Amino acid sequence: MSSSTEPTSSPDFTPGDLRALGAVTDRVIAARKARAAADAAEIRALAEAMELAARRQAALGPVSSRQSDLPVREIAAELAAAVRASDRTVQARLGDAADVVARFARAVEALAAGGIDRGHLVAITEAGGRISDDEARAVFEEAALSVCRRETPGRARPILRVLAQQIDPIAAQERHDTAAGERRAWVTDGDDGMADLTLRAPAVIAHGAFDRATQIAHAIIDARHADTAEREAVAQGADASPTRDTRTLNQIRADVLADLLLTGHATPAESDGTIPVAEAIVARVQITIPAATIEGGDAPAELAGSGPLDAESARCLAATARTWTRLYTDPSGCVLAVDQYRPPSRLRKLLAARDEHCRFPGCRQPIWRCDVDHTIDHALGGATEVCNLAHLCRRHHVLKHHTAWTVKQKPGGILEWTSPTGRVYPDVPARVLTFAVGPPPPF
Repeated sequence: MSSSTEPTSSPDFTPGDLRALGAVTDRVIAARKARAAADAAEIRALAEAMELAARRQAALGPVSSRQSDLPVREIAAELAAAVRASDRTVQARLGDAADVVARFARAVEALAAGGIDRGHLVAITEAGGRISDDEARAVFEEAALSVCRRETPGRARPILRVLAQQIDPIAAQERHDTAAGERRAWVTDGDDGMADLTLRAPAVIAHGAFDRATQIAHAIIDARHADTAEREAVAQGADASPTRDTRTLNQIRADVLADLLLTGHATPAESDGTIPVAEAIVARVQITIPAATIEGGDAPAELAGSGPLDAESARCLAATARTWTRLYTDPSGCVLAVDQYRPPSRLRKLLAARDEHCRFPGCRQPIWRCDVDHTIDHALGGATEVCNLAHLCRRHHVLKHHTAWTVKQKPGGILEWTSPTGRVYPDVPARVLTFAVGPPPPF
C-alpha cells in the first residue's frame, strides 16, 4: 500500500537566486516582445505583397478565371521559396494579412509594440472578423485590446466572443441560427489506422458532451483506484497478475465517447453495481442569462469558458434547469450578491458566478475542478466571506501555500498575485472584463 504526504514547502530564495530569476524573466519578456514585433513586421510585409499582387492583377485587365490569380500565385511562390514554405500556405497568409492590416490596424500596432502576442491577435480577428460595420468593429477592437493586454489568449477568447456579440449591430440570434444551420460531423483519416471524428454543434451541446465524458472517465479512474488493493490481493494468490486498466484520462474519455455513440451507454464501470455510470452522470455547464432574455428578449446569454449562447437555447435550458440563481451586479458586471432558494450554498453560488474558473493568472480550470480557498488562511483569522474566498485549482492552491508566491484580494474580486521576484500580476474576474466595452457604438 502506498501512503500520501502533504507537499513540502519550496525552500526560500537566496538573494542570488532571486537576481537570477529576475534576470531570466526579463530576458523572456524581452524575447517575447521581439517575437511579437517580428510577427507584426511579417504581417505588414505580407499585406504589402498582397497590395503589389492586387496592382499587378488590375494591370492584367480582363482574363480567364484560370489566370485571374496568377499575380498572387507568382508572388506567393517567390516568398515561399525564400522562406522554405508551401506556396499555397503563403498565398492564404497573404490574404489573411491584408485583411488584418486593413480591418484591425490598432491590434497590429499593439502587436508591434509587444503589448499583445500573436495568439491575442488571432483571438481578436476570430471574434471580431464577422462584424461588418466599420464603426462597430472599431469599438470592439478597442475593448478587445484592453482585455488582451490583461489576459492570456485562452482566457480572452470567450470574453471577446461576448464583446463581439454585444457590439455587433446584427442580431445575435440571427447569427446563431445561421451558424447552427452549418452543424455537421465528419471523419478525417489519419496515419497508423487512426482517424479523427469531428462534431460541429452549438457550444452548449459540445461542452456538455465533453464534460459528461470527462466525468464518466474520472468515475472509471476512481473505481480503478478503489479496486487496487483487491486486485493486488488476488494477484498474490494467482499464477498470473489480473489485467489492469492503465489507460490515461484522454484515452478513457475517447473510449467513453465511442461507447456512447456506438452502443448508447458507457460500459466499463458502474456507480453502485446496478446503475451504469453513464446514466447516473449528467453534463455540467454554467450559463448566465440576462433577465430580459428570460422574458423573451434577444440579448445573448453566456456559457462560462466558451462565450455567447443564443437567447432561444438559453431559454430552453433555463426552463429545465434544476435550480436558478439570481445575480446582482454593478454596472461593470462585478457580482455583488446572489439570491436563491438554498441559503447554505449562497456563498458558493456567488463565488461560482464571479470566478468561473481558477483565479491564478491564465488558468482556465473550471470551478468544479477547483477548491474554494481562503485568501487569508482561516487558521490565521481569515473570514469565510466573499472578499476572502476564491476558486483555485489544485495545482495553484498548492503553489499558493507551499512556494514564495503570495496573493491578496482587492475590491471587486480582483486577486493580486506577487511572484518571488516581486512582480505583481492582477487577475480580474472575467465578467468585469466582459462589461469593459467603453462607450456605446455610434449608431
